[in-house]
Amino acid sequence: MTFQSPLWLLGLLVIAGLVAFYVFLQLRRKAYAARFTNVALLGSLVPKRPGWRRHLAFAIVALGMATLVVSLAVPSTEVRVPRERATVIMAVDVSLSMQATDIEPDRFRAMQTAAKEFVDVLPERINLGLVSFAGTATTLVPPTTDRLQVEGAIDNLDLAESTAIGEAVFTSLTAVENFQTSLGTTEEAPPARIVLLSDGYNTVGREDTQAIDAAREAGVPVSTIAFGTDYGTLDLDGETVPVPVDRETLEEIADQTGGSYSEAASAAELEQVYADLGSQIGYTTEPRDVSYWFVRGGLLLALVGAVLSLFWTNRLV
Repeated sequence: MTFQSPLWLLGLLVIAGLVAFYVFLQLRRKAYAARFTNVALLGSLVPKRPGWRRHLAFAIVALGMATLVVSLAVPSTEVRVPRERATVIMAVDVSLSMQATDIEPDRFRAMQTAAKEFVDVLPERINLGLVSFAGTATTLVPPTTDRLQVEGAIDNLDLAESTAIGEAVFTSLTAVENFQTSLGTTEEAPPARIVLLSDGYNTVGREDTQAIDAAREAGVPVSTIAFGTDYGTLDLDGETVPVPVDRETLEEIADQTGGSYSEAASAAELEQVYADLGSQIGYTTEPRDVSYWFVRGGLLLALVGAVLSLFWTNRLV
């Protein structure tokens, strides 16, 4: 919890002073009563008081006043709200290595399932595009709020040879730029993010360093997902070819562009990574004023304390 006007909390010192003064009066009263050596006479002069109940009533009223003071400081809590404007490009690796079965049923089908769940996680007003890459990179769906179009494109993905991670970043950046240009507005462009999944090494196209520089210049973070295990293999023309994951390159891309890096070695882990990214990208936290909680609580406590005081002592506090 945070306070938007924290200086009002200094008012709690006033409440603390009142409590201290109350305690002082009680101690003074006891000291005054101790001067009477004739206890019987003191009992006839000082009527019987409610004792601890009087102190309880004062404590409740003081707590209510303190709660009202806290409400003046405008306490607020962080709440999770969907982003109103954002552009996300999902770039997925469709190289032949995605046929590896180290992840059930295989990398490719596990990716398709998780990618569609990612589509469902994002808030409706976020524009989502889809880029696939193997030897080249292609924008299959420009940024749009039509989720069915993106899901249909995921279902129709085809595998191809080679892996062009750098080209995937450049193509994604072009998709973002074209979409922002199409908006035709002088307002600040909505924030953009690339989510790139790959299971292999960059083998063709422009270098990763060039892609990093381009993403940094455009101010578009690239969040990467290393999908697969170090023990994946692919059967090509009767020959078993190892297809490990290039974690270092993907991590460097994320670190250098301000994105996040994740690893997934199973279908369940990939689904969780996509869910986490969806929450991170699609939602933000904003302060929400909850001072009314303290106003209600403070008034209720003050009222209860006053009623108890009247009931027990026939006076307020």
